Amino acid sequence: MSWQSELTTRLGIDHPIIQAPMAGGTTTPALVAAVSNAGALGAIGGGYMAADDLAATIAETQTATDRPFAVNLFIPQPFQIDNTRIEQANARLNMFRSELGIERPAAPRRYAQPFADQFDAVLEAGVAVFSSTFGQLERTRIQALQQRGICVMGTATTVAEAQALAEDGVDMIVAQGSDAGGHRGSFLASAEQSMIGTLSLVPQIVDRVDVPVIASGGVMDGRGMAACRMLGAAGVQMGSSFLTCAESGAKPAHKQALLESADRPTSVTRAFSGKAARGLTNRFIQHMAPIESALPDYPVLNAWTKDIRAAAGQADRDEFMSLWAGQAASLARTMSAGELVDTLMREYDACF
Repeated sequence: MSWQSELTTRLGIDHPIIQAPMAGGTTTPALVAAVSNAGALGAIGGGYMAADDLAATIAETQTATDRPFAVNLFIPQPFQIDNTRIEQANARLNMFRSELGIERPAAPRRYAQPFADQFDAVLEAGVAVFSSTFGQLERTRIQALQQRGICVMGTATTVAEAQALAEDGVDMIVAQGSDAGGHRGSFLASAEQSMIGTLSLVPQIVDRVDVPVIASGGVMDGRGMAACRMLGAAGVQMGSSFLTCAESGAKPAHKQALLESADRPTSVTRAFSGKAARGLTNRFIQHMAPIESALPDYPVLNAWTKDIRAAAGQADRDEFMSLWAGQAASLARTMSAGELVDTLMREYDACF
């Protein structure tokens, strides 16, 4: 029983599966292309990329697939540069730096890439799908994308956010449940006030908006896909399941931690970036927890922890890494992205 929906019809894809656009180097051109070539929708996580690097990544992906794929960007949010908070955070971060054998870096020259430049790179590349996280894209930009035939997706963690995105004119909405790994997409209320499980969130949004809804969070296999379809979703977005694929750019220690996670708990933490995100609990999260409420804003803290995360990744020290993972991460498996898409569809068909 194939699952055809507004998502597959609109984008011309075979399967209603979106590989989540995980930023930070995970969504390599090889991964994105492999997912799209298998009939699903690959997605580049471009939130941290400079415009030139993003354009180059899009171009490389376009040479590897002639199928549709998406690019995701972070909607800029206001933030403060509080030097007192920065120094308080670095007092603890320096302990990790000492253990990793690195020095405290100089202050970042910038805390985030210019969004306007990133957006222009996506618009000029003419990709099939643009998706956004952390807020609402201006209506003029939504219209500019749609005028070029680009499908626009927004991310919502509550019904109110979904309604706001629908009113803005987005084509589809990703309903990010609290089960999901990585950063929370909340923007109308705090992350703590927006922690609604996927199976509760999806049908409520489906009943309140007139655009296709994509379920995201805790979906790792065909059983989860079938459940989401029964709740009215037009498709699913999956992140943790693709992290352990051969083409994923996730660090080996991150992949290994997911595959061995078993009953290892996850935490929603601001310790790495200043923004709430779900990942496997480790020593870094536990050590930063006492001062979490006083940490610098996102993306300030994210810039100050970059050196620690990079050094930990190179040294396979997962106790200092941001091991983003959803609550069903223990269902992760090792295979190529194309094999995973095929496996997911077989599992889905077996449910009917």
